[in-house]
Amino acid sequence: MAPFVASIGWYESDLPDGRETTVPTGAAQIVVNLDHDELSWYDGGGVRHTRGGAGFCPPQAGPLELDTAQQRRTICVVFRPGGAHPFVGPVDVLDEPVVDLDDLWGRTFLRERLCAAPSRQAALRLVEVELTRRLGHAPDAGIAAAAADLHRGLDVGAVSERLGITTGALRRRFATRVGLAPKRFARVRRLQRLLDTVDGDWARAAAEVGYFDQAHMVNDFRALTGLTPTAYEPRSARERNHVRPAAPRSAPR
Repeated sequence: MAPFVASIGWYESDLPDGRETTVPTGAAQIVVNLDHDELSWYDGGGVRHTRGGAGFCPPQAGPLELDTAQQRRTICVVFRPGGAHPFVGPVDVLDEPVVDLDDLWGRTFLRERLCAAPSRQAALRLVEVELTRRLGHAPDAGIAAAAADLHRGLDVGAVSERLGITTGALRRRFATRVGLAPKRFARVRRLQRLLDTVDGDWARAAAEVGYFDQAHMVNDFRALTGLTPTAYEPRSARERNHVRPAAPRSAPR
């Protein structure tokens, strides 16, 4: 699974009921809520949307508001850029933050089988077996190389030239396999490099990761996270893509 999957993990937390904002990473995921048979998110108007407890989450181009209660016991598969495509087909046509896994794979009873597994190790092994069975084709090495170049800060023109294809061909091929257009992916990955780099000096970090100036960084930060850098308060140093939830409140139905 290594060419396709960055990590497969079991996660538990004791977060209180509430909401939190997640920051885009450019990665697609499979998430299985072992605590309740539900995954949900809130749209820009505060309306709550729900799907079954096993879902595929395409990469997002902006922030996403989630229920903290649904992160108490989960299994999460994080795909490498382009790695989800052999399992789910074209990623760019999946235009919701969570797609019910049964809508992509048919009725699998995956969540039920994971909940019935005798141990964490057995559950994680079951996920690997399911992915192996679902694998459709080899990874696209060109797109993996393009994603690595974009992450390092190369522009789309330089990346397409390195691959020997037009920028239009790169855009179509990249979006189909990764789920984001190359320029959007590059912006998201630059944000991630910023969050990796910053130690309180936002101006220095912005310059190090390639922003034209601090104002440009602030505007891009707000567009991608819904926050200003000074309002950014991650859940912890290790969980920088989860912004600390506000006080618990009733969710609209």
